[in-house]
Amino acid sequence: MRKPRAGTSGTGTDRAEGLLARGAGVAALVGAAALLATAVPAAQAAPPERTPAADVVPGTGTRTPALVGGLHESADAEAAPADAARGHLAAQQGRYGIADPRRDLTPVQTLKQGADETVRLQQKHHGVEVLGGQYLVRMEHKDGKRVVTGTSGKYFTGLTTSTTATVAEDTAVRRAVSSVAARLGGATLGRKDIRRAEGAKSAASAALTGTSGGLVVIPRGAGVLTYRVTVRGTEANTGRPVLQDVYVDAHAGFPVLQYSRIKTLTAPKPATGTQRPAAARAAAGSDTPATPAHPGTSGTGVKYSGEKVPLNIYFDGAAKQYSLVDHARMAATSKNTLHTWDARAVDVGDASGRWPGGLKEFTNPGPDYSGDATAAGAVDAHWAAGQVYDYYKNVHGRDSLDGRGMGIDSLVGVTLFGGPFVNAFWDGQKMVYGGGDDQYKTLSADLDVVGHEMTHGVVENTANLVYAGQSGALDEALADYFGNAIDVTVSGTKMDDPDSGLIGEDLCRTAKPRDCALRDLNDGRTTAKDYLGVSFATDNGGVHLNSTIFSGALWDIRQDLDPKDPFLADELVYKALTTYMTPLDGYTEARNAILAAAEDLGLSVRQQNIVKRSFNAHGIVPGWENAIGVDSDQLFGKIDTTGTGTAAGGGWWATSKSNDDGTEPYSIWAGKADGTGSPKLISPNDGRFHVYPATDGKSVVWAAFGTSSLDILSRPIAGGPIKKLYTSTTIVQNLRVENGTVVFESYDSFGGRHVGFLKPGDREPTWVDGGTYALGTALPSLHHGKAAYAKLYPVGDDYKIGVETYDIATGATRLAQQLGEPQAIGQTGITGKNVFWLADENPSDQGQMAVRRATLAGTGTTDISAEAGPGALIPFDLTASDDAVTVNTLLPDTRYRNETLPKLWQLSADGTRKERVSCNRGEQLYPSSAGGRKVVWLDGTTGFTDLVTRDRPAGTC
Repeated sequence: MRKPRAGTSGTGTDRAEGLLARGAGVAALVGAAALLATAVPAAQAAPPERTPAADVVPGTGTRTPALVGGLHESADAEAAPADAARGHLAAQQGRYGIADPRRDLTPVQTLKQGADETVRLQQKHHGVEVLGGQYLVRMEHKDGKRVVTGTSGKYFTGLTTSTTATVAEDTAVRRAVSSVAARLGGATLGRKDIRRAEGAKSAASAALTGTSGGLVVIPRGAGVLTYRVTVRGTEANTGRPVLQDVYVDAHAGFPVLQYSRIKTLTAPKPATGTQRPAAARAAAGSDTPATPAHPGTSGTGVKYSGEKVPLNIYFDGAAKQYSLVDHARMAATSKNTLHTWDARAVDVGDASGRWPGGLKEFTNPGPDYSGDATAAGAVDAHWAAGQVYDYYKNVHGRDSLDGRGMGIDSLVGVTLFGGPFVNAFWDGQKMVYGGGDDQYKTLSADLDVVGHEMTHGVVENTANLVYAGQSGALDEALADYFGNAIDVTVSGTKMDDPDSGLIGEDLCRTAKPRDCALRDLNDGRTTAKDYLGVSFATDNGGVHLNSTIFSGALWDIRQDLDPKDPFLADELVYKALTTYMTPLDGYTEARNAILAAAEDLGLSVRQQNIVKRSFNAHGIVPGWENAIGVDSDQLFGKIDTTGTGTAAGGGWWATSKSNDDGTEPYSIWAGKADGTGSPKLISPNDGRFHVYPATDGKSVVWAAFGTSSLDILSRPIAGGPIKKLYTSTTIVQNLRVENGTVVFESYDSFGGRHVGFLKPGDREPTWVDGGTYALGTALPSLHHGKAAYAKLYPVGDDYKIGVETYDIATGATRLAQQLGEPQAIGQTGITGKNVFWLADENPSDQGQMAVRRATLAGTGTTDISAEAGPGALIPFDLTASDDAVTVNTLLPDTRYRNETLPKLWQLSADGTRKERVSCNRGEQLYPSSAGGRKVVWLDGTTGFTDLVTRDRPAGTC
């Protein structure tokens, strides 16, 4: 093993449905979730009370600077650090624009490194937490004096929203759970939706529960008051764990932001007195266990690779057995332990965000572990956790993941429904490692994986980056960087080795390291070329897809900054993480943080230029998002909405839109599909969220979320009064309209799904399935007075799934012939000649579904795209015209990349032609046929949510 070099070089101590994430800092959440505060014109800002010693980086949409450096201003030397920090901000109110720091900023933590103190403060608005609103004050305290050296972060000065909720908390919880259930299972109707009278609950509802975390202000414009609801459970159709934060507008009841909290491996200074002693530096990554203290002892273990390593373990004298519990490493501080648990009898759904039952210790009659403990991955996990702990303690002076000696728990061998689980994650409490399968070893068998997951815990206890969009990609980038830094140090891999940047390269049983690796930090990706704009429902907004953009720049810095001392780069990145970064930072803010930290650490001009060149080479420069091109025509830009869909018909389109900076609830707009003329505002701007539009070119219908109910509203495109067609107490979506008749889907109070319709003049809907729990209908389409939909219905003691057409004028129904026994039906589409749908007969495959066609009489059923074989698609949405069928689809692959993002493919009605609609790099969602081969959709390529169109497919791309 290569030990760190002693000495220094001027050194010191991150159905695809949801938001389309925009790109930069606050804008990572901000574009789609619109978390951007109203900008204050420079002319309104009060002049600073004194000129700072260094340039001030202004904040975005706030009077408070994003960064102030080069200060040397006196602060209260006798006060607690947090009080001294807030006193400084109060004394410089003209510079910072914070009216009352003692009232509006509460201490989160104080990081002390020698004479340096970094105070992290959380913004409150009238006592309510502001999401991502954190401000940092850096100080130096020595010789009885304290001075402020710099500040940075995000404090939103434009917040004026009321903090009195008008939506009941239990209503917010129900809507959050329904929103997660719809996102996870709404793309199909299948056997997972079967409900029995005695239970009267859907699988999705039974598997999910919600808990309110109270009120939170999202810093969008004047502020959006929300309930933060944590939804836990298991995804009904896959068994994957669910741990989602859903932010429900507390004044209108609409879920405005939603993302997963499970952080998976993959889609997964001398100047400031912080220099470490040479002896501590030489100990970083050492294989030598810490000196055991009672009741701990020493042992050994055989890793997956066959290498024998020392372990800190525990001996139970009464039971006369050893267990994988390390008491030694934190014996002198918190006395907590590093504990490795046997979770081979635990399902992953029971291990995420909760402490599962059935855990056992890995016991052994002697101190030398091998055999079962090796095969389970326990030896690797226990040894690696110690290596990661030692790295953070010896290199950065950090005692465990929280810096205060928290216990470290590793669960190894979890399964998925008793079968293989090939992933690993940090859930805010512990590391969880899957047991692997016939291709992959246990996920703890590579040190960089363990370092990655444990670094998520470090990030969570420092900058606490929001795990979505760019801030989430930074979280992943930092986890990859530090995990790999630990791995190459312990393994002795040189930084100029072309394989030094591989993540997870040792996990495969047979594949070579480069073929096995999950990511490569040396892959040379740049933002302008490779950034992928995706929804928060896909990879949490691209947290893995886009992470190597930033981690690649960090790895270049580690390779080039000081080849003789790679720890210099580690210190730089760690300082930026702990003393500069805040929860909503994006690539540009993180670049600024690292450059500021480089100056703090006393790096030379040459070294600072190396850092700048590394970021420039990866395209991380101000305004990088503007370099992304598209091949589609924009109809409506920067929509700033989440999960609201789009529609086309009769030569018109309709969509939901907030205003450009997201300061308003969503309104419905309509425009001509050929792009001529100006878009028209259809709905009122009344504080409700107006969503799920449909149009036939004559009128627009939509759903309006209110405090306790949802209204279906309608308005002629030519103008006129808005009509309330129906009021529902449950979620309604998938609206369709034709000549005044409206078809929609409703979720009942138990999670059941029913298709209903309203003819002109109807006050109550007619339910095509009678609204009974014993039947389920969903995913409707409408054309020429006929509705088509998926249907779940009993046959004897069993259930069948099919597609039914309903003649609205006569009530006559026809079930289409099937080509086997489908287990799930996806979106339907009906035209003047045929009915189309998605059919899944093999749920154990990778998600492939057939694109199926029948006549309106239900006969002549055939597949225009087969579920199996070459070219099989993984579709989750469908729209049809007489000339073409367009599907939203994925392609099977082993990793996330552009080619496997949701894309639009168009087939001729007879299946003889199949082409890509667009070659855009980003995610493509919510297609709607505008007649012929023309399609409109929501596109995320630019990092914003844009409504775009093409008149014909783009070919094969």
